[in-house]
Amino acid sequence: MRLWHRTAALALAASGVATGAAADFTLTILHTNDFHDRWEPVNAFDSACTADQAAAGECFGGIARLVTAVAAARERAGGPVILLDAGDQFQGSLFYTQYKGAVAAEFMPSLGYDAMAVGNHEFDDGPAVLAGFIDAVGIPVLSANIDASREPALEGKIARSTVLEIGGERIGIVGLTTTDTPEIAAPGPNVNFLPYDAAQQEIDRLTEEGVNKIILLSHVGFEEDQALAETLTGVDVIVGGHSHTLLSNTAEGAAGPYPTVVNDVPIVHARSYGTYLGELTVTFDDEGKVLSAEGEPILLDASVPEDEATLARVAELAIPLEEIRARVVAEAADAIDGERASCRAMECEMGNLVAEAMLDRVRDQGISIAIANGGGLRASIDAGPVTMGEVLTVLPFQNTLSTFQVSGQTVIDALENGASQIEEGAGRFAQVAGLRYTIDLSQPPGSRISDVQVMQDGAWVPIDPAATYGVVSNNYVRNGGDGYAMFVDAQNAYDFGPDLADVTAEYLAANQPYQPFTDGRITVLGAD
Repeated sequence: MRLWHRTAALALAASGVATGAAADFTLTILHTNDFHDRWEPVNAFDSACTADQAAAGECFGGIARLVTAVAAARERAGGPVILLDAGDQFQGSLFYTQYKGAVAAEFMPSLGYDAMAVGNHEFDDGPAVLAGFIDAVGIPVLSANIDASREPALEGKIARSTVLEIGGERIGIVGLTTTDTPEIAAPGPNVNFLPYDAAQQEIDRLTEEGVNKIILLSHVGFEEDQALAETLTGVDVIVGGHSHTLLSNTAEGAAGPYPTVVNDVPIVHARSYGTYLGELTVTFDDEGKVLSAEGEPILLDASVPEDEATLARVAELAIPLEEIRARVVAEAADAIDGERASCRAMECEMGNLVAEAMLDRVRDQGISIAIANGGGLRASIDAGPVTMGEVLTVLPFQNTLSTFQVSGQTVIDALENGASQIEEGAGRFAQVAGLRYTIDLSQPPGSRISDVQVMQDGAWVPIDPAATYGVVSNNYVRNGGDGYAMFVDAQNAYDFGPDLADVTAEYLAANQPYQPFTDGRITVLGAD
């Protein structure tokens, strides 16, 4: 018996559930999460895959591989199969810049998705774009904790749950969306995000209607999913997303086994960017109790053939993007690390690049500090020629430079916000330029920051809480995104500077061959 099967079986058996009894119903759950418009394959840096990398078999994912993998998994299951997505189809490549949700709306029905959770990035361009996607995609788009009744564009479009009729059984699917969405996306003032116990209300309603097999399709992150497994009743499986977590029994660096069982509830995640297809086989008894849950995510590497018809369609969709993508803007002397695990927890090379690029652009405007949110950095860049397409993959959100003035104390408060959710891998982590500081993770959030210094006349000096400093960030952060509410009322704010990707590309060009670096500007104490 494999480790993952033993882990799940033992956890379930510990609650007194028999694992050797004859089962009434076996269901294969295929799942994806955090696809982020990666319709073409990515490389090991989650950036656009080059022709040379593809020839060397060093590319992963892409919709053409996913089509092949889903078809093979359906055939392999030989029985009831559902395909679910745990949110964040939107945002992350030039395809989204060009087409918004239209490409997802085309491919998801053809793959046979049965339901999708609303992710926070589905709101990046406001309710109207999400509404158009829901109309076009034609599958249930779910969230039990979104109240859009006061938003005309979305009223009646987001369902709390759906019930699938599969193999003669009724499977309830309940959606859930991170309550941080108003801080990290643009849902607008008319969309209300309810606490997560809204999921319990919907689970209870389905249970009262006789649905005894219920899956929570969650876009709240692995840590929250584990907490929900402890508190919710009546949920049988959690299929999650948002934290880009890989659960696996074989992959090095996985965050836990697949499934991770908490309070007898199997939890599965399949990383991000379409590099894995989750495949979980669950057996229920006649009463809907889980007897076993076993599986392993499928790595969509070069061993998975690409569907030819899908490749041709992607190539057709990519034609308008080629001129933008192919333009070489600079040379990188070495790979520039923009990995999520780095840039949301510590000083990272990509954070230094982007923060220095921002500060360089506006230094002559009396600006001395740059703050970039780590969650705005979406990929690494490998060594060699750097194309505009790669820069746009790192910085896909079309954010603009924002300059403003705040007190030194407000800067300290901003750094406290950035360090407040490191354990959750939140995107608010502050990458900086013109500034250095220390984080102590042994202290509670809100009191972790010390030794804040600013560069003044070529020397590092302690920040003055009462003094006024010129700051540059992006318009998303300046307007309160990622918890930076302390910047909303900043003085002399101007949010309409040049596109951050253009600024970064120009900085790379002016400093090529660009040598990535870290220099100790952020010290993290108390980390494991």
